[in-house]
Amino acid sequence: MEWFGELGLFSARMLRSAVKPPYEWRELVRQCDFVGARSLPLVALAGAATGVVLSLETHDSLVRFGAKSFLPALIVFSIVKESGPVITGLVVSGRAGAGIGAQLGSMKVTEQIDAMEASAIDPYKFLAATRVLACAMMLPLLTLAANFCGIFMGWLTNTLTDPISLRLFLESGFKDVAFSDYLPPVLKTAVFGVIIGLVACFQGMRTRGGTEGVGRSTTSSVVIASLFVIVADVLLVRLILI
Repeated sequence: MEWFGELGLFSARMLRSAVKPPYEWRELVRQCDFVGARSLPLVALAGAATGVVLSLETHDSLVRFGAKSFLPALIVFSIVKESGPVITGLVVSGRAGAGIGAQLGSMKVTEQIDAMEASAIDPYKFLAATRVLACAMMLPLLTLAANFCGIFMGWLTNTLTDPISLRLFLESGFKDVAFSDYLPPVLKTAVFGVIIGLVACFQGMRTRGGTEGVGRSTTSSVVIASLFVIVADVLLVRLILI
C-alpha cells in the first residue's frame, strides 16, 4: 500500500510538472527514438515469430476438423486482437523499461538528479514526463509493426505447405473484420506504454544503495511493469467487450 501511495504521489507531481510550459520537445523526440525506433527490430521479430507459431499450431488442427479455410481469419484475429498488443507490451517492457530504470537509477545514485534540481531543471518534467509520453506514443505504432510482421509471416508459413496468394490470404483474413475490431486493441497499448514508462521512471528515481540498487531498480522495473501490463490487458479486454 505504501508503494502504491508513493506511485500515486509521483504520478501527480509528474503530471503537474508536465502540463506547465516550457515543454521539453527535444528530449521527447530523443526518447521516442529510444523507445520506438530502437525497439522496432525486436518487436518485429517477436511479431513474426508469433505469426509463424500460430500458423504452425493451428494448421493441423483446422485440417483435422475440416476448417482449413478459417486459417487466415484465425491468424488475423488472434494477432490483431490479442497476441500483437500483449507481445509488444512485454517486449517493450523488457527492453525500454529496463533501460529507463537503469538510466534513472544511475543518475539517482550519482546525484545527477539532485544536480538538475539545484540547476532549476525539473527532473519530473525533463526525465519522467518525456519518457512516459514517449512510451504511450510509440506502443501503438510498434503494435502495428508487430501485427504486420505476424500476419505476413503467418501467410508465408502457411503458403509453404498450402500455397495461397497473399492477396487471397488477406481478403480471407480481413473479410469479416471491421475497423472497430482494430482500434481498441491498438489503443489499449497506449495504456501499456503509460504503465511501462511510469513504473520504470518511478523505480529508477527512487533508487537507493549504489550500483546494487541500480540492479534492483532495473529488475523491479521489468518485473512490475510486465505484471501490470498483463493485469491491465485483462481489465481492458473486459472493458472493451462491455
